[in-house]
Amino acid sequence: MAEATIGREIIVMTPDRVGLLADISELIAAQTINILAVSVRVLDDQAEIRMVTDAPTYTVDALRKAEFPVQEREVVLVELPHRPGLLRRVSDALARQDLGVQDLYATVTSDSEQSLVVFSSSHNSKAVQLLRGR
Repeated sequence: MAEATIGREIIVMTPDRVGLLADISELIAAQTINILAVSVRVLDDQAEIRMVTDAPTYTVDALRKAEFPVQEREVVLVELPHRPGLLRRVSDALARQDLGVQDLYATVTSDSEQSLVVFSSSHNSKAVQLLRGR
């Protein structure tokens, strides 16, 4: 059905401030690391920045060296053709197997042929097997 793998999401939870995302982005870019997907949420005075990069180990090392609090977790990475209805098909397939989606974000541009969907489910490895069509 789709190109699905287990990946690593990097999470930085730190007090929010103006320029925080710019500082983290600059730090990662200076290491020539690409951010593949990112989500930012601010609750009260705390920022939560979740990202997937093309070099997670180096990303974590750089963030820790800069004294950012870093966590990692396993997520499902799904590359999908950028066409209407494909996210619905994926979410329907997961639901039919009783796999709940706990959180999800995606990245794509209107002229792109591919999208990247990042999510965690109640059973990530089962979700990967399902989405690979196995």
